[in-house]
Amino acid sequence: MRSLAVGLSPAHHLEKLIAACPRANKAKVLLVVGGTIATIAVVDGAVLGNRASLGLLYILPMMLAATVLPPLETIALALVCALLRSLFDTPCPPVETLLRLIFALATYTSAALLVTAWVRHRELVVGHLQRMQQEQVLRQRLEDQLHTLVDSSPAAILTLDAGGVVLASNRAADALLLVKAGDCLRGKSIAGFLPVLADALKIDPGSEGLRTSAQCQGRRENGEMFLAQMWFSSYVGPQGPRLAAIVVDASEEMRDREEQGLRHLMRGNQIAASAVSHEVRNLCSAMVLLCSNLERKPQIAGDADLHGLTTLAAGLERMARGDLHAQTHDAPSHVPLREVLDDLRIVIEPGWCDINGVVAWNLPATMPVVVGERHGVLQTFLNLAQNSHRAVLPRETRELRITVSSQGVAVHIDFEDSGAGVGDPQHLFEPFHSGEDGAGLGLYVSRAMMRSYGGDLRYEPRAGCACFRVELQMVGEA
Repeated sequence: MRSLAVGLSPAHHLEKLIAACPRANKAKVLLVVGGTIATIAVVDGAVLGNRASLGLLYILPMMLAATVLPPLETIALALVCALLRSLFDTPCPPVETLLRLIFALATYTSAALLVTAWVRHRELVVGHLQRMQQEQVLRQRLEDQLHTLVDSSPAAILTLDAGGVVLASNRAADALLLVKAGDCLRGKSIAGFLPVLADALKIDPGSEGLRTSAQCQGRRENGEMFLAQMWFSSYVGPQGPRLAAIVVDASEEMRDREEQGLRHLMRGNQIAASAVSHEVRNLCSAMVLLCSNLERKPQIAGDADLHGLTTLAAGLERMARGDLHAQTHDAPSHVPLREVLDDLRIVIEPGWCDINGVVAWNLPATMPVVVGERHGVLQTFLNLAQNSHRAVLPRETRELRITVSSQGVAVHIDFEDSGAGVGDPQHLFEPFHSGEDGAGLGLYVSRAMMRSYGGDLRYEPRAGCACFRVELQMVGEA
């Protein structure tokens, strides 16, 4: 082994020398090459004479020169070395001298070109290795960033295998499903927590995979139920089908939504009940008046049935005295009008696109904040937009213009459509009037709700179109 190491040592040093030449100064390398060639020629000619030849040693300067010279110059230098070798070579016939010259030229050129190819190959390998190292560093940085992003995400992120076993999860997933401290979801079946994900793995995703979202009831480790909002996709990996999912707890949003819906249902019921009571009260007043007129007639003045009917009508009138303005409502809050109109845009524009209609928004650069309740204001705007949608269906031009303007502390939101207009605007806001397509309560309830916020809803007569104006009180600018 020692002899082998000693034998490889000169070759190893030569390799290091050749590898260092491209990084060295070209003039210095050529100076060394020229000095080496001159030394070999002097020794070959002056010392050995015609007794022997050192022409084989010209390979060394040729190999060094090939590291800094282009191929044509390298071949020219090889020709010079071959001529020097022939000049100081042992005597021989002319034909053999020519053959020695040709073989020497070929040998020097091959050795030089071999070094050139080796140097170029080494540069390519070193460059490729450097790129691989850079890519590895970038890949490691990206993996660290992704790991930090996933681990710090407030949403639960899971990956599952074909059997529904959790392969990886972040801290939010462990917290969402209330895994015990010191434990994690990895290695557990998801079927006991989120059955929909386990069922999704049973569906054949096809070549494109399954990408969808879903809501379902989830179960925490302690048995507590919650509403889970999920976005998941399936794919096929080297080990088989896989599923990745993002899960959030939507229980709080559901509670807020249902409580808000209940409040507005109760408010709408109160307004509807007040409308019914108003109509009943009017009928009872008419009945009491008729009974009073009948009592003035002598022939039936003392009739017990008439007296009982009068008493029943008066009692029914007292029961129907539920006034709309006597209802108790929650205190209005401050609502950014831009946010409400943005929500309205999302809701109504697809429906207008379906009928090849246009919704034109004439909004100021700075939108005000108004007094009201966000859901109630949005429901009023939506009711007006739907009425305009129905009104323009028979028309060729289907357009709704929503304009926001202000006058003092009052903010006006106009809903102007290209419909035929309103034929009898006097009864627009009366409950249960016969001109309504529905129950006749939409505009009545909407105006009552706006008035509960200190605003109003009214019809604005305009030529060739219908316009409803919502008026709200401004409290500032967004």
